Amino acid sequence: MKIFVTGGTGFIGSHFLNRLSGDAHGVIALKRPGSSPRIPLKAQPQWLVKTMPEVTVKDLRGCGTLIHLAAHSANVPYDKLSECLRWNVWEPSVLFENAIAAGVRRFIAAGSSFEYGKSGERYDFIPSSAPLEPTQSYPISKAAASIAFAGFAREKKIEMLILRVFQVFGEGELASRFWPSLRKAALAGEDFPMTAGEQVRDFVPAETVAEKFAAALARSDLRAGEPKIENVGTGKPQTLRSFAEFWWRHWNAKGKLKIGALPYRAEEVMRYVPEIP
Repeated sequence: MKIFVTGGTGFIGSHFLNRLSGDAHGVIALKRPGSSPRIPLKAQPQWLVKTMPEVTVKDLRGCGTLIHLAAHSANVPYDKLSECLRWNVWEPSVLFENAIAAGVRRFIAAGSSFEYGKSGERYDFIPSSAPLEPTQSYPISKAAASIAFAGFAREKKIEMLILRVFQVFGEGELASRFWPSLRKAALAGEDFPMTAGEQVRDFVPAETVAEKFAAALARSDLRAGEPKIENVGTGKPQTLRSFAEFWWRHWNAKGKLKIGALPYRAEEVMRYVPEIP
């Protein structure tokens, strides 16, 4: 059976395709016209060059599993709510309906830790059952997608696994995010100003996330009509400072980590850590 992948050219999607490159999976990956993978791929999947609304039942025939990694406006500044809801809820829902008509019965979707929003601040370790209290357009749309996809699975009696990814980092990550910015300064021999770094997070390598999604292909505990939602992390929380210091040493940086040079952001969340099953 083939698998169908959305978001194959994205950050997590590119790592996922590399994870599958040596496996005996036939992979059809959706690719928007003009897009390219965030990292070099070891092997090319069968690319379907279309936008999500253009995917037909015929395109999905022969696939047993759909891996949904595509996400709209996943980095700040987020797009407006209507566009996030369109691309993160409405269009995937249409795709899922077509997939069911084509015979797909297992769906594995990427969720976001930011779906928990304000409720996540009340837990030392956030369970996947925590209330969803998102505060911005992208997290709101991802929370809405989790509810919609889980309900859809119950209605249609399909297998559904939603994996909420925490602080993922690695090759192919958006250049403006913390880890790429840290690396750029380290390799250039520059100083790197940052906050005091007391924020506690679960930093997850992109390869670990890819492995989690790959493992879901063969899971035997998924049941039709009984959706599962799980967090994806390492189970090893650490401060932003310790994370930065580790990588600074790893890269043999010549500059200085200027810890405390920047203020915390307004309403900075000091601990945001998942409970890992």
